[in-house]
Amino acid sequence: MYPETDNWIERNRICEPVGGKLMTPGYKLVLGIVAIGIFAIIYRFAAGLGRSTSLSDGYPWGIWIAYDVVTGTAIACGGYAVALLVYIFNKGKYHPLVRPAVLTSALGYSLAGLAVAVDVGRPWNLWKVPLEIWNWNTNSVLLEVGVCIFAYTIVLWLEMSPAILDGWRRGNHEKLRAFAEKRLPFVQKMLLFVIALGVLLPTMHQSSLGGLMVIAGPRLHPLWFTPWLPLYFLITCIGMGYAVVAFETTAAAKFFKRPFDRPFLGLLETLSTVTATGFVIFRIFDVGARGNLAYAFQPTHFAFFFWLEILLFMGPWFLRLLRGRITELQRLLGSGMLVVTAGAIYRFDTFLIAFQPGPGWVYFPSLVEVLITIGLIAAEAAAYIYIVRKFPILMGNPRKTYTQATEVAPA
Repeated sequence: MYPETDNWIERNRICEPVGGKLMTPGYKLVLGIVAIGIFAIIYRFAAGLGRSTSLSDGYPWGIWIAYDVVTGTAIACGGYAVALLVYIFNKGKYHPLVRPAVLTSALGYSLAGLAVAVDVGRPWNLWKVPLEIWNWNTNSVLLEVGVCIFAYTIVLWLEMSPAILDGWRRGNHEKLRAFAEKRLPFVQKMLLFVIALGVLLPTMHQSSLGGLMVIAGPRLHPLWFTPWLPLYFLITCIGMGYAVVAFETTAAAKFFKRPFDRPFLGLLETLSTVTATGFVIFRIFDVGARGNLAYAFQPTHFAFFFWLEILLFMGPWFLRLLRGRITELQRLLGSGMLVVTAGAIYRFDTFLIAFQPGPGWVYFPSLVEVLITIGLIAAEAAAYIYIVRKFPILMGNPRKTYTQATEVAPA
C-alpha cells in the first residue's frame, strides 16, 4: 500500500515516468495507422462530406458522432468517475489513480472535439460556438453538449498540468525546470476550482447526450426510447469510467511492468459491476413498465442488440463465478472490458441502430469514416504511450519513488 499523506504534492510524487525506448516496432505500427487516418481526414476535407461519407438527410451523423463523441467521451469518463470517488467521497487513498484516469479523459475528449471538427460541414466556424454567446439558441440541447464538452476538455488539460509541470520539474532542461518550480504552486491552488468544474461539466453534458435522443421520440425504437435516457447516459458513463480505469491501469501495469495495488482496482471493478447491474435492473423494469418488453422477444435485430447489451453488462458476475479458474488479473481485465463494451454498444445502438428516420433511409459507414475513426483511436493510444513514458503519470515503485521524492521535496 502506498504511504498515506494529506499532502497533495507528496501523494503525486509516487508517480514516475515509465521511460524506456519509445520508437518500438509496435509504436511505429500505431504511428502508421495514425498517418493513414490523417490522409483520410485530408481526403474528407478535399472531397467534402457528400463524396467521403455515407451521411444523408436521414442520418445526419454516423460513427464519428455515435462512436468518437457519444461513446468515446463515455469511455473517457474515467477522470470524472475517479474524481467522484477521490474528491466527492473523500477517498484520498485512491489518489494515485487520478493522473492516468485524467490523462485518458483529456485525450479522449480532445479527439472527440477533433471528430466533431471533421464531421461538421463548416469547421472553420466552430470557434463561434463558445464565443458568440449573443447568438446562442438557449433551447438547444446540442448547444449545451457542445459548449460543455469544449469547456471540459480545457478543464481536463488544466487538471493534467501539474503532472506535466512535475515532469519538467524533474527534468534536465533548466528553463523548463525553473518555469515548473515557479508555476506549480499556483496551479495546485487553482486545482480546487478546476476539479469542481471537472465534476459539474460531465454531469451536464453526459445526461444531455441522452436528452438528444429523447427529442427523437417515436423515431427511436421502443426498447431504447424512454424519458429516463439522460439518467441512463449518466449512469453508463460512470460505470464505464470505473471499468476503463480498472482495465487501463491493469493493462498498463502488465504492459509497462509497473506495480499496482490490487485493492484499488478491485474497488473500481466492484463499483463498475454494481453500477452496471443497477442499470440493467432499472432498464428492464422501465421497458416492462412501458409495455415494451414484448419487443425483446421478437425475432429482430433490435431484440438481439438489446439482449447483447444486457448479457455484456452482467458479464462481470459470470467472471466472478469462475474464481479459481482464472487469475485475479484476468478477472479485472475481463470485467473492465465487458462493462466498457456493453456501455459502448448501448450508446452506439441508441444513436444508430435504434434510430429509425423513416422508410428508405439506410446508413453504413464509408471506408473514409472507418479509417478516420481507427486513426483517431490510434492517435489516442500513441499520445498516451508517449506521455506516460515522458511524464510522471503511472505509479512507480511505492517505497523507492516515495522516498526519493520526499528527499527532494521543498521545505
